[in-house]
Amino acid sequence: MSTEVRALSPQALWNHFADLNAVPRASKKEEQVIQFMVDFGKRLGLETKVDDVGNVIMKKPATPGMEDRQTVVLQSHLDMVHQKNADTVFDFANEGIKMIVEDDWVKADGTTLGADNGIGVATIMAVLTSTDLKHPPIEALFTIDEETGMTGALGLKGGHLEATIMLNLDTEDDDELTIGCAGGVDVTAEGTAPMVSTPANTKAYKISVKGLTGGHSGMDIHKGRGNANKLMNRLLLECSKNMNVYINSIDGGGLRNAIPRESFSLVAVNEADVSKFESFISAMEKDLHAEYRITDPNIDIVLENHNGFEKVLDSGFVFKLLRVLYTTQNGIYRMSPDIKDLVQTSNNLARVLVADEKYTIMCLTRSSVDTEKSDLKNALSSGFELLGANVSTGGEYPGWEPKPDAPIIKMMTDLYVEMFEDQPHVNACHAGLECGILGTNYPNMDMISFGPNIRGAHSPDEKVQISSVHKYWKYFVKVLENTPFR
Repeated sequence: MSTEVRALSPQALWNHFADLNAVPRASKKEEQVIQFMVDFGKRLGLETKVDDVGNVIMKKPATPGMEDRQTVVLQSHLDMVHQKNADTVFDFANEGIKMIVEDDWVKADGTTLGADNGIGVATIMAVLTSTDLKHPPIEALFTIDEETGMTGALGLKGGHLEATIMLNLDTEDDDELTIGCAGGVDVTAEGTAPMVSTPANTKAYKISVKGLTGGHSGMDIHKGRGNANKLMNRLLLECSKNMNVYINSIDGGGLRNAIPRESFSLVAVNEADVSKFESFISAMEKDLHAEYRITDPNIDIVLENHNGFEKVLDSGFVFKLLRVLYTTQNGIYRMSPDIKDLVQTSNNLARVLVADEKYTIMCLTRSSVDTEKSDLKNALSSGFELLGANVSTGGEYPGWEPKPDAPIIKMMTDLYVEMFEDQPHVNACHAGLECGILGTNYPNMDMISFGPNIRGAHSPDEKVQISSVHKYWKYFVKVLENTPFR
């Protein structure tokens, strides 16, 4: 399937992307891709090393005539989000991504594509292999585990890099120059889910909430898309107010940084309520179709008969669980009062798993203001503690404070206007870029992030625009040629 992709222009970039996509590279399981990059660097004869946590660093001298330019770090992350549709048969641990070209887009067959951040990695690889591009001294930094904790960036110590400029290639709109981003923290609630025997004379069902659009829990959080965990909880609570609903399990969402697209629940109802229950689910489906017809046109509520189960959740526990989840903040918490249209603080109710007498609730809280991030973290924790949960936090990382007057930002803004006769959007974003973390140990490094148009990141709908990659590459090459003097 990569043959069509390899023929695209710029061919060097797309070929490296195809090579990279043949290598499994899940977050926290990057051993194969780390070795792939080390082998790549050594084949080129470049100074190549792996730091204490697994980040790969390569260095390439300046091309003739560019030796007096400032050294530039080119940075992207090696890991990708592994998500697939429920009906897609695919083994991320052993298969390469199956890519498809459709019109002006490259996408994958039922899985995430890995354009986030594989296009950035491939861009850097193309520079490192090039013999005709003009560029300053290059330090290539390939970090690990960006998607599930940013432990690569957090673990990078001072002293590895000498550059004064960093180009992060992890932005998903080709008319944006990103100069700041949100920080984040993981909030997890866990506890015991008591169960009792399933009442007699009941009928069992499987409820599926699926077909939602999903997306990136930072970049897409403001778009009003449905969260499968919230919708399943709403459905179960509304049902329980009208009849006895006995819940055996709930399994919704997945990764913290992906808006949940699917949720599944096993339930039983009294035989006397079967008709009422089925009519209620049908009515709820119509309501949700109407509410989410714009953001999630393919939403689907499926009710299937089930063979049954011996145990269901204790009714007292269910009463508390459904109400705690109902009140759990999801989506925008506060917009920025300083930057127009920027989400300042948000939460993604990413994972709800209730099974085998245990429950786990996972959130990712983001904010560009650390005190507000802490406030929302406390609000979430308070609700979960009322459920009796053991609440833990982790994976916290700082935001990236903009430096709008940095010379590299002015140069890149002016160059964009010159090349495309339009003003770029110089802004901050609500995603968790690594720049803020990397700046902790490299405070004197000026940073900027940019990239091509990528849509549906962190979901099986992920795709990257071919014409946009071409535009981005032309701009990227000119940026390297115009790097400021020392």
